[in-house]
Amino acid sequence: MEHQIYHYATVSKALEELKKKGFTVDYNIKEDEINSHPDDFEIVHIYRYEGITDPGDEATVYGIKSKKGEKGVFVAGQSTYAESSAAMTLLDMSIKGRTDSTQ
Repeated sequence: MEHQIYHYATVSKALEELKKKGFTVDYNIKEDEINSHPDDFEIVHIYRYEGITDPGDEATVYGIKSKKGEKGVFVAGQSTYAESSAAMTLLDMSIKGRTDSTQ
């Protein structure tokens, strides 16, 4: 599984571009689906935004595709990983994807 990493100036720009590519579902609202059935989802785009002056402004935007063909986004702020099990699931998926692609 290959992930495409894009570099946009802001999180808003990343979301705008992903929306143009058909990523319209807000998986932050549907995070229970990701937690319940992580194998039904694939991360196809990852965008990381690093806060220039404040590390608390860091965020990751995931472009996700479901086996049903739905495409959407999940935005994880720096503190989200501590608060959201879906964010941790996506982080694990992205790490697994990097490991699988090197084998």
